[in-house]
Amino acid sequence: MRPLEGILVLEFCQFMAGPSAGLRLADLGARVIKIERPVHGEGGRQIAIKNLFVDDSSLVFHTVNRNKESYAANLKDADDLNRVKKLIEQADVMTHNFRPGVMEKIGLDYKTVQEINPQLVYATVTGYGTEGPWAKKPGQDLLVQCMSGLVNLTGNKKDEPVPMGLATADLITGTHLVHGILAAIIKRGKTNKGSLVEVSLLESMLDFQFEVITTYLNDGNQLPKRAEQGSAHAYLGAPYGVYKTKNGYISLAMGSLINLAKVLECTELESYTDTNSWFEKRDEIMDILRDVLIKKNTNEWLEILDASGIWCSDVYDYKTLLNHEAYKVLGMDQKLQLYSGEEVHTTRCPIRLNDEKLYASKAAPKVGQDTEAILKEFNL
Repeated sequence: MRPLEGILVLEFCQFMAGPSAGLRLADLGARVIKIERPVHGEGGRQIAIKNLFVDDSSLVFHTVNRNKESYAANLKDADDLNRVKKLIEQADVMTHNFRPGVMEKIGLDYKTVQEINPQLVYATVTGYGTEGPWAKKPGQDLLVQCMSGLVNLTGNKKDEPVPMGLATADLITGTHLVHGILAAIIKRGKTNKGSLVEVSLLESMLDFQFEVITTYLNDGNQLPKRAEQGSAHAYLGAPYGVYKTKNGYISLAMGSLINLAKVLECTELESYTDTNSWFEKRDEIMDILRDVLIKKNTNEWLEILDASGIWCSDVYDYKTLLNHEAYKVLGMDQKLQLYSGEEVHTTRCPIRLNDEKLYASKAAPKVGQDTEAILKEFNL
């Protein structure tokens, strides 16, 4: 039995942030019913990476909506809306990511829903919060990465702003939404009352950067300075970064430059005894390291550095990683059989419970696939 079995979640969310929260709740055993518009369903069904579609919906939709059911309803239709309200009466959690003001117009805002079901946990995702000059601006991952300052941390000194190559803001926000929902469920067990849980993409991305924003606030508002080449962190000194070897790359994490100099038998590094110089003279130190590390193959360096307790690693691409024994032993792969007969190869929930890996039991639903069954089950 999974820990959230018996919890009913109504998901009015689309795209990635909200549905990724529903994904995690479903993986943990909650029953998640997507409330979708008839025929076309939620917008995420048509948002595709590399234009990849499977069974009439984007591949991305299938990855984030496994283990869910689909109930089709037109929220502008009075009869459909009344049936949805009856469903809300029986739910434990409700999530949505409509822009501020939309649910008020529909009649499913927190105050109204609280009267329908005082025990309901009402959880919302916005782009930038519900107040202020950006409140109604589209909450999109790339925009939030840029507006939050994140794009100034990655890359080299002379690079233009560099966003992360995945939906960072969406996925971090979805994780925060799950945290809030679980906390509210625990509180309800103590008070018998529901709660309003609110997260935004912008606030989540600011929290994601808390270590560097804290540094900025406590260091005379000095902006981050990216290294000339290869650094993985704008605020960390050498040797932290990625370096080219004779046949590939190697990454070096935090550690003593003095110890590293001894292991590498590099006399040029021995003069950098002041730890402040490891950041202030980061570029020249990294140049020295580049000249040294290019002389041997990656595996040769790993053998030398690992034996001396230096934190280091190879730099893998997906092909190499997914065929490595260290990946295979995790059992991260799972294949979902779609209702069309097609198959989606994806990853499992990363959480283990009592040493059990959590795999999905069913694929993402078609639009309205479960509408009739839900109407009968909940007497709508």
